[in-house]
Amino acid sequence: MEKINFKHSIIFFNFCILISPLYLILNFEPVIFCLFLILILGISHGALDNIKGAKLLKLFGYKHLVSFYLAYIFISLLIIIFWLIFPNTILLLFLVVAAYHFGKEDTVFSFRRKFFVSEFLFFLKGSAVIMAPLLLKRNETNEIFRILNFNFFEMKFFSDGFLITILCLSFLSSLYISKKENADLKGLMIMDFFALVILNLFLSPILAFTLYFCFLHSIRHSISLIFELDKSFNPGFKKFIKKAIPLTIVTGVIFIFAIFFLNNFYKLDEAIYKVIFIGLASLTFPHILLEYLLEKNEKRT
Repeated sequence: MEKINFKHSIIFFNFCILISPLYLILNFEPVIFCLFLILILGISHGALDNIKGAKLLKLFGYKHLVSFYLAYIFISLLIIIFWLIFPNTILLLFLVVAAYHFGKEDTVFSFRRKFFVSEFLFFLKGSAVIMAPLLLKRNETNEIFRILNFNFFEMKFFSDGFLITILCLSFLSSLYISKKENADLKGLMIMDFFALVILNLFLSPILAFTLYFCFLHSIRHSISLIFELDKSFNPGFKKFIKKAIPLTIVTGVIFIFAIFFLNNFYKLDEAIYKVIFIGLASLTFPHILLEYLLEKNEKRT
């Protein structure tokens, strides 16, 4: 796994370098293309949550999987409702949770310190996903946030100096987390950080996020799921595709239906932005909660 993750980071880093000049030449805003990638690659890395849900229910002594689906859907709907009522609060909470999630899940080795210390370092590491576009493409990023009825980052507090400081702390947290690891894992963390910077330096915020989310975060998580299903990659990959397709299709259909509905009230691009980010938030919260509960209860057993 260590060698696979290192090779994956090398490929992604070089991919970021190669695609940047191509985007500058083409100079287009591929929102629909980003939606397609997120529906195919981004969503699929959480499409085995039903299997993890079955494991969690077994640990709690429950047999009926329907209770997991109901709880998952209930939390997702609750997030959507709260977003509509309190958009600033829920989006801010989503960004904080997402930063922690990205920092933790993209760290491919075990790292544990005292409670709150490791969590804070993971948050700092993952905050680069949010701070890089704000620093390097501020106007475009804030325009997306305005579409989502979110104006938090337009405060004077978020100056360039502040954003640079947080971005530097993000890089230093990656170095600290990997300080006891071998050269390959240190290199992996450094390449991931600078790949994110390169993406946001040259690409539009939505495309930079999509490429990171789909080709680094999601694929890395999917690789770990493949090896959970089978010790050999090829059989595990086939099992992963077979098991991931049903929920991926269902989620994709819901997203597309939501876009057609919102397109009656907003421009197409605005409807897509809302569905991408509100949809991801509604899936991220139950996904992270499931991961947390499963991790804690597996340790107890």
